Amino acid sequence: MLTRRSFFCGASMLALASVVGMARAEAPVLNVSKPMAPPEWALLQRQLLAANTEACIEFYNRYFDERGYLQAFIRWGANDGPDDAIENVNEWPHLHSLGAPDIIYELYNKAWEGHLRQFTEARTTTVPMGREGMYYKEYPVMFDWQHHSEFLSVFNLMGLSNPYNNLYRQRARRYAGFYMAEDPGAPNYDPKHKIIRSIFNGSRGPLLRNATPLDWTGDPFEVENRFEMEHGERTYEETLAHYEEYGDIVGDNPLNLSATTLALNAYMLEHEPKYRRWLLDYVDAWVDRARANNGIIPSKVGLDGRVGGPEGKWYGGVYGWGFSPVVPQTGKREDRNRVPRSVVAFMNAYLLTGDDKYLEVWRRQNGVINAQARTVDGKLQTPRMYGDKGWYGYSPGAYRLNGLEIWYLSMKPADRARAGDDPWVDYLEGGNPSFPVNALREDLERVRARVQAQRNDKTTPDTRLVDNALDINPASVTSLIHLMEGGIHIARPTWSSTSPPTGGAPLFARLRYFDPTAQRAGIPPDVAALVERMSDDSATVVLVNINQSVARTVTIQAGGYAEHQILSVATDAGRAPVNAPSFTVRIEPGAGARLTIAMRRFANQPTLDFPWRQRTLKM
Repeated sequence: MLTRRSFFCGASMLALASVVGMARAEAPVLNVSKPMAPPEWALLQRQLLAANTEACIEFYNRYFDERGYLQAFIRWGANDGPDDAIENVNEWPHLHSLGAPDIIYELYNKAWEGHLRQFTEARTTTVPMGREGMYYKEYPVMFDWQHHSEFLSVFNLMGLSNPYNNLYRQRARRYAGFYMAEDPGAPNYDPKHKIIRSIFNGSRGPLLRNATPLDWTGDPFEVENRFEMEHGERTYEETLAHYEEYGDIVGDNPLNLSATTLALNAYMLEHEPKYRRWLLDYVDAWVDRARANNGIIPSKVGLDGRVGGPEGKWYGGVYGWGFSPVVPQTGKREDRNRVPRSVVAFMNAYLLTGDDKYLEVWRRQNGVINAQARTVDGKLQTPRMYGDKGWYGYSPGAYRLNGLEIWYLSMKPADRARAGDDPWVDYLEGGNPSFPVNALREDLERVRARVQAQRNDKTTPDTRLVDNALDINPASVTSLIHLMEGGIHIARPTWSSTSPPTGGAPLFARLRYFDPTAQRAGIPPDVAALVERMSDDSATVVLVNINQSVARTVTIQAGGYAEHQILSVATDAGRAPVNAPSFTVRIEPGAGARLTIAMRRFANQPTLDFPWRQRTLKM
């Protein structure tokens, strides 16, 4: 219920600053006192947070030492290199920012710091670029952006839990500077042509020659009868052969667009205009290239800024539209088009602007591809690839890649129709009522199975590659992101086949939670939240305190980064105005309520500041 001491009427609301330079007043408080028996989903949600925590502690103790060094055979390589090392704690930042105990924050930070030291110390012997250390200035010296983005999967979410850490803030600016022509030792970016000059780039700059199999594979090592190769190679020579066709790396590539998340991180610290300006300038250059290329984002841009490079092939480049290298184990070609992963950059630009042009690029591209549909044996097929002979790589059904992300941002009915089926979205639209319980139980089972796999693992540090334990990292957060935050989990889509896994993505969520008592990110102990509905201008969430003797207080923020403005909040007792990015709820013991939150989406510039320290900058 809404009590007199909390929300009287509009005149009694506490004022909130809406411009930079004004201190934000204390958020208004809503009191919830109506008893609510803990629903099954609420108990499962708290159980899943606890199970994740216990499993991650056990995993860390098995695979990391007291320095935070990964206990494995350390080497350079695209298959099993530095990026894979830190991926062993993927999803742990999500887990803590959702409400897991601080031990999770402490462990993944220890792993992050440890791996920076470990790979700065590590040297290659035959691979030229790593001979003075695989990391330099706490960043990979030179590699491609499929693997950079995976290396950054942890870092790009660290600001959710502690954006005030000085090391984090220094690194956010330094990392962004590598791609903004700010570091003379890392001339990755050409501001004249608005290109990143090679898909191989990093803290020592770009690689401006064709890559060799050795550059990708790393130093020779004994494979047979010692290591389990996650990609199926049986010998070192077979691993070299895997990368035989990975030479075309000079010039810009859509995967480089993942660098925009580094600029976004830095911008959300203090709203320094240069980071926003660079991000939008770079994405806008790709918007123009797609428009000039008949609606398709090209996968190859030359050093002179021309689409297609010297050979004039817009579909060229490693991981491009025409990239189907031979798999040495089978002798067959495998399609490896990674262009769809660049959608995150367009989502970043939309987060900053709310401008539909960044989504329209993907609508047009999907439309062009769907126009190439064919019918075989009465079934629709659409292509995924393009080469010298035209479209190829046909798969069943309409082309819907990234359709779910586009709808999630726009909330337009036409985009929903193009997004395809998804059990979570079906639930939000009023169907699939068992989805929350089933999804939480599935993630609980995933935790159990991975704990058992870890206990069954017979490898030792000298027989374990850095990627061997990736698939048994127990952190399972997809259901929590969907159900608690109304968020889309770009990194690890579980149910929808329309979203390719993408490393290094920021958080896109309708709601976030903070504990004002503990002054930390994440939902407080004993509190559970279920986002039941979402529309363009509202979200409905059920909050419940499963503790029957202690009241809890939670601050609810609109958007992962306070990008949405809350207009009002309503319960069955009435509606009260808010006009701020967040508000606070006190939930009495054993109480709960359904809140309908009216909001104006993408009204504010995103920020990493916690609600009690925010100064809102309007869009």
